[in-house]
Amino acid sequence: MNKVYPSAAAALDGIVRDGQLIAVGGFGLCGIPEALIDALRDSGVKDLSVISNNAGVDGFGLGKLLETRQIRKMISSYVGENKEFERQYLAGELELEFTPQGTLAEKLRAGGAGIPAFFTKTGVGTLVAEGKELRQFDGETYVMERALTPEVALVKADVADMSGNLRFNKTARNFNPAAAMAGRICVVEVERIVPTGAIEPDDVHLPGIYVHRIVHNPTPEKRIEKRTIRDRK
Repeated sequence: MNKVYPSAAAALDGIVRDGQLIAVGGFGLCGIPEALIDALRDSGVKDLSVISNNAGVDGFGLGKLLETRQIRKMISSYVGENKEFERQYLAGELELEFTPQGTLAEKLRAGGAGIPAFFTKTGVGTLVAEGKELRQFDGETYVMERALTPEVALVKADVADMSGNLRFNKTARNFNPAAAMAGRICVVEVERIVPTGAIEPDDVHLPGIYVHRIVHNPTPEKRIEKRTIRDRK
């Protein structure tokens, strides 16, 4: 089966629609599927609930979908680098399900593993635990968290083979594998495509069974979120 699509728009055709729950990989601007986010914006779908560690920055990444008001709800652990995200939330224009970062990662991992819920100590005694089931284990209180199973996952990898086996580039791995495994349909944007078998089995970070569609984007912008420099000595 050919998993490679000629464009990001073609890869999203027929699988995105209004009101969906969508997971998007990345951490800040590191490892975000830039072309797929642009194609999602251009598709015009709206009322989306988006699972992502954060929402990019103003004018880039998921920030583009906030500007066009295509996102109704964010399920995130961090909002600090996006002024429009903050503005919409404080103005009551955007729903936000604040989730501790480790819990968010585990919600996706559990969803991909077929585990419907799990217990964690994180958030016990805070607003995070309000309205959720609490249970005692070995004298400690835990809160039950439900797994996340988005209808579509958009992820970014460095290399894919024709079967969809993936390698990620260092810290750009971040939330991408977990999002890919949790999504019922996974679309991956990659910088390089190689023949099946070219990636050594021990070097495969995510098996191709999780990947349904592949888009080649050899020259992503990779905008730097925070540029820091040091004095030349």
